[in-house]
Amino acid sequence: MSNGNEAPATWLSQDAYDRLKAELDELIANRPIIAAEINARREEGDLRENGGYHAAREEQGKAEGRILYLKELLRTAQVGEAPTADAVAPGMVVTIYFDDDADDTETFLLGSREIASTTDLTVYSPESALGKAILGGKAGQTCTYTAPSGADIKVTVVSFEPFSG
Repeated sequence: MSNGNEAPATWLSQDAYDRLKAELDELIANRPIIAAEINARREEGDLRENGGYHAAREEQGKAEGRILYLKELLRTAQVGEAPTADAVAPGMVVTIYFDDDADDTETFLLGSREIASTTDLTVYSPESALGKAILGGKAGQTCTYTAPSGADIKVTVVSFEPFSG
């Protein structure tokens, strides 16, 4: 039974999955190189004034964080085509218009920022204010959300379709 707290599935095309897996493999392969750099810098002496050492440690921290993130993303991602839906859902290309101006449209992908490297479309997270407002919306439905600036913004869903990236 679902407790309602589960994150929506992240859908990745096989190509996107393969690219992220290659990035993960490369990061893991570079671990010994970064460790060797840290050791080389450590041997230079006083660590308090050793910029190279601190830069290498920072690089190591970023790489390890990215490794953990990619491992979890790839472990939980759904690979293939996102299922078709009768409402806006993560993994869909959505077209909206702002306020009551049907000429002021924007088309974007509702999904993980990780997929941004696989498309020229702007990507909005389902957890963003806009994403939360339109999630579950249908064509023609108008939603209002509060932008980070504090302004209330009204959008109308024009269309949506599964991302085929």
